[in-house]
Amino acid sequence: MDCSNAQTLLDAYQDGELDALRHAEIEDHLHGCTRCSERLDESQMIHRGLKSESLYFKAPADLENNVRRSLRQAAQAEAPPRWYSSAWFRVAVPIAAAALVVLALVPFISGPSSNEILTQEIVASHIRSLMVNHLADVPSTDEHTVKPWFNGKLDFSPPVSDLTQQGFPLVGGRLDYLNNRPVAALVYQRDKHFINVFVWPANEGAESSAPNQTRQGYHVIHWTSSGMNFWAVSDLEQNQLVKFTDLLKSSTAKPAG
Repeated sequence: MDCSNAQTLLDAYQDGELDALRHAEIEDHLHGCTRCSERLDESQMIHRGLKSESLYFKAPADLENNVRRSLRQAAQAEAPPRWYSSAWFRVAVPIAAAALVVLALVPFISGPSSNEILTQEIVASHIRSLMVNHLADVPSTDEHTVKPWFNGKLDFSPPVSDLTQQGFPLVGGRLDYLNNRPVAALVYQRDKHFINVFVWPANEGAESSAPNQTRQGYHVIHWTSSGMNFWAVSDLEQNQLVKFTDLLKSSTAKPAG
């Protein structure tokens, strides 16, 4: 028997499906052919791997008992003929188990939330501003220069604060587009780290904050105050970014002078 014929019969040999004559011929060939022996070893290794328990999901031990008990109660309440109850039970158990699996997977296949998508947009816009060196359309450390620049470009007036004395100087401002609308982007700096603060009107009556997040190594802080949405993003250390946002919140909450 040559290698070509032997290799076409290896799977059947491995599964014990050959007659005695063919089985003996394959045995003889394998004893003298290293290549076919290695091929058989590889096939056996794959078969063992496919039978590994790690590839199978093992349902909780009490799942089947709970399903069986629920189905028995339903069957007893309806009192169907015995032959029908047994047949229906055998069909219903796997259907119910499959339904439970689908329900468990729904949160993972429904896709990211609108808040998660917006957070990703915020981080992407921050990264773009650094990559193309487009931090500011109006570069200025003077809040009285930056704030009026937005007049006529947006349908709102973003609050602008200079926090130079607190160690977070204003760098400037620019227009950006987030959440399906034009927004103001205010840029601040701490040492060599830049902070983008995106601002646009919040829903009426909204006064809230969200847990701090980290995406792609950038920290993101969101809050609403004085009728505005604020999103701050930077690679600055998180405790420093929290300090900055606390200062900004205090500053923007003050009546305009």
